Amino acid sequence: PSLTVSEDVAPAVKKSRVFYGSLEEKERERLRGEAASSTTASSDAVKAGIEAGNINISSGETLEMEERVSERQQEALAEFERRRRARQITVSTDDAEVKAGLRALGEPITLFGEGPADRRERLRSVLSVVGPDALKKSRKDEERAKRSHDECQQTWYHEGSASLKDARLWLAKYSLPRAMRRLEAARAQKDVTEGTRTIRQQELHKSLRNLNNFCSQIGDDRPISFCHFSPNSKMLATASWSVLCFSSLLTYCSLIRTLRGHNTNVGAVVFRPQAGVSLDQSDVSLASCAADGSVKLWNLESDEPVADIEGHSERVSRVSWHPSGRFLGTTCYDNSWRLWDLEVQEEILHQEGHSKGVHDLTFHQDGSLVATGGLDAFGRVWDLRTGRCVVFLEGHLKEIYTLHFSPNGYHLATGSGDNTCKVWELRNRKCLYTVPAHQNLLSAVRFQPTDGHFLLTGAYDSTAKVWSHPGWTPLKTLAGHEGKVMGVDVSPDGKLIATSSYDRTFKLWLSE
Repeated sequence: PSLTVSEDVAPAVKKSRVFYGSLEEKERERLRGEAASSTTASSDAVKAGIEAGNINISSGETLEMEERVSERQQEALAEFERRRRARQITVSTDDAEVKAGLRALGEPITLFGEGPADRRERLRSVLSVVGPDALKKSRKDEERAKRSHDECQQTWYHEGSASLKDARLWLAKYSLPRAMRRLEAARAQKDVTEGTRTIRQQELHKSLRNLNNFCSQIGDDRPISFCHFSPNSKMLATASWSVLCFSSLLTYCSLIRTLRGHNTNVGAVVFRPQAGVSLDQSDVSLASCAADGSVKLWNLESDEPVADIEGHSERVSRVSWHPSGRFLGTTCYDNSWRLWDLEVQEEILHQEGHSKGVHDLTFHQDGSLVATGGLDAFGRVWDLRTGRCVVFLEGHLKEIYTLHFSPNGYHLATGSGDNTCKVWELRNRKCLYTVPAHQNLLSAVRFQPTDGHFLLTGAYDSTAKVWSHPGWTPLKTLAGHEGKVMGVDVSPDGKLIATSSYDRTFKLWLSE
């Protein structure tokens, strides 16, 4: 059966459908359907591409991308941060404090054309970089350094041992009568008429001008660094860079004994007071020192040392006996000198005070004072009875290598690397006279031991010279050595002069 519709009949009107509620669920379902169909299509396409080898997919490897901020951006941020810190820093308005702060931070305290306000801003900007605590820290360091400097300036003492106290009392009792006898002799000398004194002085000067080489002897195959007469003026001890020798002067410098015990350069050898006079042959009669810090004691019988004095860590350049013969002084390159008591057999004093190595020391004939000089170009005179430095000798331009007290008790001669010999007046603590003695450094100075009427100097210009005292006029130049003169000495009776040299010889000089 067919259905026919006439053309006159109007089409049915399509009614609009009204939905109540949300369309979200319907829309989500529609989108999910479209996505599934597209995914299926794309996955099929990808599979086809992988099989064809046109698409390569990694197995889960990832590349992390760092978030890099440009350097210019970082600089700008740092500058903003610095300005923010600078605004929070409080800076003093006192210009003196601002300058002190800049100096403490190592900055110039002022720039060209800079005013107080600009300076204050500059300090603020510096503090914003280094931090405000830097100024406090530098001020603390400055205060600490000032405090330590003040502490260094304060006088401080080590507590001495009982043996040191006993030694100081003994030295006082020993030295005061000797000083009294010396002053009595000086008063007696004052009573001698001027004419008699002048005649004696002229005779002495005449005999000194007639000094000639009486004996020259090769002492060793190494340079001879030191020479010293025995108290009876009959023997001469020499120290070379290898051995010690002492010779008889009565038989034209014939060798008595060679002392072997040091392993390195010997600096000095000295006879003990009364050695060969009132001391037995078996008693300790000599002391020597060497560059390795060893100090040895010897008698007149044996070739071997009687005892070793240990305790020096660095070079010992000189040793010297106290006039009593009980104490031995040593100088060390550890900036100190030591005093050894041979009765109690111990070091009773380890004295510091020099800023560099101590090279030489000499005892006053009263036994009350000791003078030391060293590489710091300063000399010091110490009172052994109190331990104080009583005179400070300032004036040499280079190292002090030698010192010697005059028998008059108030003059001290020092020889230095500045080629001069200075004579110091201990009564007013001043330099009495500077003797422009030589053309090279002075290695030794000695006063005439009997009355101190002449001064002997030896130097590295290969000469020794004799000078009048007082007056300081040159009386005689003892020339003859081919090498630098390293040691000189005058015999206790004042008649002989000995010089020892780098040319391996020692010479004796006698007035005709």
